[in-house]
Amino acid sequence: MARIAGIDLPRDKRIVIGLTYIYGIGNTTAQKILAEAGVSEDVRVRDLSADQEDAIRATVDKLNLQLEGDLRRKVSLDIKSLQEIASYRGIRHRKGLPVRGQNTKNNARTRKGPAKAIAGKKK
Repeated sequence: MARIAGIDLPRDKRIVIGLTYIYGIGNTTAQKILAEAGVSEDVRVRDLSADQEDAIRATVDKLNLQLEGDLRRKVSLDIKSLQEIASYRGIRHRKGLPVRGQNTKNNARTRKGPAKAIAGKKK
């Protein structure tokens, strides 16, 4: 099993898809990494040779990407700073409401959580 950036990649997936299991690497970045490492996108993770794994690891290190824990920490600190300065976005984060301008009259159940029954409200 290939282990890159501290993450075990799924063995049965193509390497371009497997790399996206690493937090901070999306499809485009995965394609860039593989192109720079000289590895085909169609190779399965289980079929990678040790040299190819090393090339991918070296490319990820060389690109100096923020991945996994560092990136998660940065995102949470950014949200915390928005909350501390009491910006509109920070207040929305604190209240658990949609941050990017979505309407909340009817939907937004993902951010608001399950509907709460209101006592005495009948049609």
